[in-house]
Amino acid sequence: MSRLVDWWSERVPISGAQLRELTNEPVPNHMKKWWFCLGGTPAYLFVVQIVTGIMLAVYYQPSSTTAYESVRYITNDVTLGWYFRGLHKWAATLMIAAVVLHQMRVYFTGAYRRPREVNWLIGMSLLMVTLGLGFTGYSLVFEQLSYWGATVGANITDTVPVVGGVLKNLLLAGESYNEQTLPRFYILHAAIFPVTLILLIIVHVAFIRVHGITELQLPEEKDKTEEEKHFNFFPDHMLTELMLGLVLMIILSTLATIFPAELGAQADPLTTPEVIKPEWFFYATFRWLKLFGPTFAVLSMGFIVFLMFAWPWIDRWLMRITRSKETSTYIGIVAVLLIIGLTVWEAAVAH
Repeated sequence: MSRLVDWWSERVPISGAQLRELTNEPVPNHMKKWWFCLGGTPAYLFVVQIVTGIMLAVYYQPSSTTAYESVRYITNDVTLGWYFRGLHKWAATLMIAAVVLHQMRVYFTGAYRRPREVNWLIGMSLLMVTLGLGFTGYSLVFEQLSYWGATVGANITDTVPVVGGVLKNLLLAGESYNEQTLPRFYILHAAIFPVTLILLIIVHVAFIRVHGITELQLPEEKDKTEEEKHFNFFPDHMLTELMLGLVLMIILSTLATIFPAELGAQADPLTTPEVIKPEWFFYATFRWLKLFGPTFAVLSMGFIVFLMFAWPWIDRWLMRITRSKETSTYIGIVAVLLIIGLTVWEAAVAH
């Protein structure tokens, strides 16, 4: 054992003390609360997605003639295939929810303000890519609803002025759903989006290291010294994240067992379903489309997404006009209530 330690130390000359010094950045005490350090949750779930996705890719065949049967084989015949498919599905669901909650936490604590505007842009990009992963993953099963959901999504894209037709062709690999569409979704889901997400995460973490974590002034810490307001990243925060990972694994296993991933009817291009149902994270968007029609809804949603990206600068302008830091908070509360209302409304409709 000592020989092995000596061999390793010679080739990797980094001691435990050096590692602790490198990573032991003081962390504000508010990070002990789970809802203030939500960034680690989607990162862990993304790792679960990668591992389970690789396992599913061993059997999955990305073709319109073989996709559905390969998913059926994974679900019914592969040993524990149903379990790992369930893990993949629920990790995706919780990951999207965690990214949304993390972005909301950053917004409501003002952590996007100077000098962290660029990291807000990266966070918004992470949210968009995560939604893209959810959309393409849903389409790979080649069920009736996923097929028509992808078709409707592409048609909605076509309504975007100027570039809509090009975007639709890029998405479907043609004017309409064809034999090349599913492989295109698979490449997006299994390669382009994950690599993009990994690169964005690296840059995101790098900016956090450069700027540090936003300090929140908690009332109970008013009389504490600076040292008392912080705790060590390693091993304290690292152990917290590991425990959170264990809890998430238990939750994922429970959900995958009690509510396994189902398999609906195979896609039929000749039969349009009476009701087309998107995944839950697009319920608000779908309800907005039903209320205002495709052209206005797409333009308005594009404008809203633009505002979300530009919010650090809009917030600065609002503070100059209103002389209050709380204006953005009130606007955020209204926006969240609107999204929740539209989501619940769409969920309540019989599908």
